[in-house]
Amino acid sequence: MSAPAPLTITGGLLIRPDGTPQKGGLRSADGIIVATGTISPEPGDTVIEAKGALIAPGLVDLGVFAIDKPAFHFGGITRAALMPDQGTVLDRPSAVRYAAQSGKPDLWVHPLAAATGSLAGRELAEIALMRDAGAKAVATGRHWIADSGTMARLLSYCAMLGLVVVTHAEDSGLTGSAVATAGEMATRLGLPSAPAEAEALAVARDIALAEMTGARLHIRQLTTAGSIALVRAAKARGVAVTAGVTPAHFMLSNLAMAEFRTFARLSPPLRSEADRRAVLAALADGTIDVIASGHDPRGPEDKRLPFADAEPGMAGAETLLPMTLTLVRDGVIDLTRAFALLAANPARLLGVDAGLLATGMQADIALIDPAKPWVVDSGKMAAAAGNTPFDRQPVQGRVLALFKGGAAVG
Repeated sequence: MSAPAPLTITGGLLIRPDGTPQKGGLRSADGIIVATGTISPEPGDTVIEAKGALIAPGLVDLGVFAIDKPAFHFGGITRAALMPDQGTVLDRPSAVRYAAQSGKPDLWVHPLAAATGSLAGRELAEIALMRDAGAKAVATGRHWIADSGTMARLLSYCAMLGLVVVTHAEDSGLTGSAVATAGEMATRLGLPSAPAEAEALAVARDIALAEMTGARLHIRQLTTAGSIALVRAAKARGVAVTAGVTPAHFMLSNLAMAEFRTFARLSPPLRSEADRRAVLAALADGTIDVIASGHDPRGPEDKRLPFADAEPGMAGAETLLPMTLTLVRDGVIDLTRAFALLAANPARLLGVDAGLLATGMQADIALIDPAKPWVVDSGKMAAAAGNTPFDRQPVQGRVLALFKGGAAVG
């Protein structure tokens, strides 16, 4: 594929790495941002007039379960960190290498290497070889590693290799076959449930081991008040722990499970209203570092089942941006913080030169109308399946144009 012509975007509201957004534009050449601010195009440039739209970094989605380009392009995602839970588990260098090439030419795919062989939680996988094959981090997949000795070895090894460990935080000894959080809603619906403390116990153990080994730990979904308090305290004493969340857990509580709506069957399950409010506070104060889509498209064969039998997961790529912009409109965070959560922070965890509109960074750019209204419709989504808990919800915020390495995509 030939290199795109230099790109100049003018007349927009530039999302800067620090400080408030400012009027201006940017220029890229050879796929790299070469200038930002008040600029003029040069001869031969492709020129885009933003007409007041946000000029933002392409989103970096940390922890998707499928490569779903139409949904990613709709949602402004230029980089997707792929979880190892695939048909062929990403536990070998060849599988990682193949996955890393799977997005070409219009999407960056960053594989997350399986922490253990077949994600069984026992023997460490070939992590160093997978790093050399293109893995940007290591992940435990959909499950928690229950064996503390295995987890300690994993963290020690990844600390030596300079890789972040991405963990799913639910103590399987407590969760078992639970599909809901213990409480009034689970009792009313008669669903198998587990206490919210299942997350806090997993988080406490993993933080203790990360502190002991000096490893970098990322908790992919932080959803309860108890585990948020643990992460907040760990950060205060200097532990290298970060945390993420998906929009479902800051927009919805377990009340969304009423009438057994399987689009609200998620992992971890939806929590109480008090937990949801704790997540909002953690987004505001910096305890949570990443907002990700958790994109996991599931068709009718997985969702049109009794609630307890349905597979967890949501098609989240298309709603990631508008749901995060809801936080901005509600005054929870500002625009700069929103794009740190959606782009800069996940890019930093993956160790890629993206997520910021700054000279020397990859020219992954989204033009966004933050006020454009639309209605989420599960039957009309670009995703491979429309299993969204936000079906029929009015939202604001649409991507107008998307560029990967300075070339238009989507």
